[in-house]
Amino acid sequence: MFLFLKKTIVFIMEIKYMLPAIIFSSAIFILFNRRLLETGIFEFNPNYLVGKNLFNLPVEEWLFLLVISFFSFSVYLLVADRFANFEKHKPFIAISAVLLLFFGFEAWTSREKLVPFFIFFLLVIYFGYTLFRNRFKIHLAKFFISYLIVAIPFLIIKAILNSLPVILYNNEYILGLRLFNMPIEEFAYLFLLMLINITIFEYLRDNHLY
Repeated sequence: MFLFLKKTIVFIMEIKYMLPAIIFSSAIFILFNRRLLETGIFEFNPNYLVGKNLFNLPVEEWLFLLVISFFSFSVYLLVADRFANFEKHKPFIAISAVLLLFFGFEAWTSREKLVPFFIFFLLVIYFGYTLFRNRFKIHLAKFFISYLIVAIPFLIIKAILNSLPVILYNNEYILGLRLFNMPIEEFAYLFLLMLINITIFEYLRDNHLY
């Protein structure tokens, strides 16, 4: 009980650094999703929605981003606590360099498909910038471990939503590869969302801006 209360207090104390990160990342994904919805690249099945929209997007989409973001932060803080003394960052820097090349390759090969191109192109820019920022390199191990943990429930939730189906995709604009009914580029979507959130969070926290 004491440990639970301690971790809850730590989480609450860090919210002031989480909120700016969530607002910034959500703005990017909300604008992108809204554009995709308006152009018919994907659509929501009204049979599974409450019918309330905010800026032309279902409130469920807003809530999904908030839930995933806060859940990612809770996992990240837990991992940071459990691996506080983990110092082996070089292997993760090497993995990051390989991933950056992969993201660049995918952005180039999927340039005619808007959804994966946008995600991988942003990943190349943002992840590349992140790797050249020496301050975040010490957090790479915690980030990758957190991502692998979050990816499991993310896959389960997305697989259920796409099986119902809650979201309908135009296959001309996605890669067409699926894992348990989830488009494979959704993993990159989660990676980018977590990366933006956690890099901003660590920057604000490390610099004690407020």
